[in-house]
Amino acid sequence: MVVLMFTGFLAAVPMLAFGDAKAPNWPDPPQPNAAIVHQVNHELLMLPYYGVFDNLEYKVVGNHVELLGQVVDPTLKSEAGNVVKDIKGVQSVSNDIQVLPLSPYDNQLRFAVYRAVFGRDGLFRYAMGANPSVHIIVDHGNVTLVGVVGSQMDKTLAGIQANGVAGVFSVTNMLRVG
Repeated sequence: MVVLMFTGFLAAVPMLAFGDAKAPNWPDPPQPNAAIVHQVNHELLMLPYYGVFDNLEYKVVGNHVELLGQVVDPTLKSEAGNVVKDIKGVQSVSNDIQVLPLSPYDNQLRFAVYRAVFGRDGLFRYAMGANPSVHIIVDHGNVTLVGVVGSQMDKTLAGIQANGVAGVFSVTNMLRVG
């Protein structure tokens, strides 16, 4: 009972201090344009050098597109920015895609993790197609798995397989079940 009275008192204080002042009418943040979201997704997936060792992400706020992720080839970063800025309705693009360092060691790890994860029974299907649903990002010996798998078991198994590769410092499993 005391808590209710105390809460009621605090709720009444602003009314006493400001009279009948109404809450400020703040504008809603701009919502992403569904057509722009669809077109950005399509254009990024159609990039010819986008592969299993790259991760392209984006955010659309109003008519602004922010590109995120990691790529092995610096030309993929510039191509992503170029195709997105040419989309009808896009007014501005910020290209925050990270270009992974050129490293023979990381390249060896990429292929070793690829073989470990996709060579496993049941996981090979995630590497099929022009745009695989699982992407392997290797940065200075640290592995990040991103994408979508069909079950929690597949997510766990992919993480275990990547962790078992000699020379891998750490594995971050960001796979989503969907």
